[in-house]
Amino acid sequence: MQIAASELILNSDGSIYHLHLLPEQLADTVITVGDPDRVERVSRLFDRVEHRVHKREFITHTGYIGHKRISVMSTGIGTDNIDIVLNELDALVNIDLGTRTVKDKLTSLNIIRIGTSGCMRPEIPVDSFLVSDMAIGMDGMLNYYKRSLTPREQAFDNIVQTHFKNEGLDVGVRSEVAEADASLIKAFSLPGFYHGITVSATGFYAPQSRTLRAASSVPDLFHFFDTVEFEGLKVTNLEMETAAIFGLANILGHRAVSLNALLANRRAGAFSVQPEAIVDNLIEKALEIIVKL
Repeated sequence: MQIAASELILNSDGSIYHLHLLPEQLADTVITVGDPDRVERVSRLFDRVEHRVHKREFITHTGYIGHKRISVMSTGIGTDNIDIVLNELDALVNIDLGTRTVKDKLTSLNIIRIGTSGCMRPEIPVDSFLVSDMAIGMDGMLNYYKRSLTPREQAFDNIVQTHFKNEGLDVGVRSEVAEADASLIKAFSLPGFYHGITVSATGFYAPQSRTLRAASSVPDLFHFFDTVEFEGLKVTNLEMETAAIFGLANILGHRAVSLNALLANRRAGAFSVQPEAIVDNLIEKALEIIVKL
């Protein structure tokens, strides 16, 4: 069935609407970063770059390290942008943009988020690296999609929903859980990487229990998540994209994982004194692993 022009929007050159990419400009391995400036910090480590595309906050560089073809793309901040990015990435590989029909043979992308976040565990030091095995979405975006949870996701969801009910936390939206791809978790299960559960918030200040002048209605958010545990994993960090990446990747048949440079320890009130160097170090370590995938 042909997808209507109002639903699958293309630019005049045939590229996908927001990302402004053509299918041949995308690799099967995609690194996502929030900050547009971070794209160049990744691609400068490529041996060569064949495509540079920029529209709005979405910047994409595609190139090679050796024989490994990789795309790195900025998403901007938040799950609303992830909704755009994941759907348009999928359209580039699984929809024939010329005929506006879904392809018979579907492609699974490797999607690796390299991001920053604040740590909620006092025992994990600032400047650590973390792999998100599971995520809890507090933003509500995944509630708009039909989903079939895996048995592991369902077991985790039961724990989370019971905890919310018992503790009486209601922020007006049902939380959603999602898991990373097992093969990508294994690839990044190396010395120097912590593992944990990531909470994806709908904002940076009150939704992550920060107060400047506008007070948070959930000032004890950290304590609320202290006792949430699943298969030995504890809630470790707060950020704004991971749950949506995992959930949409699973819906669309892609593989996703989230890597975090923990630049802040929220319990200690501490922030990294060398954040740029820490992020660059994570990028280098991630690329070493990615070229072997």
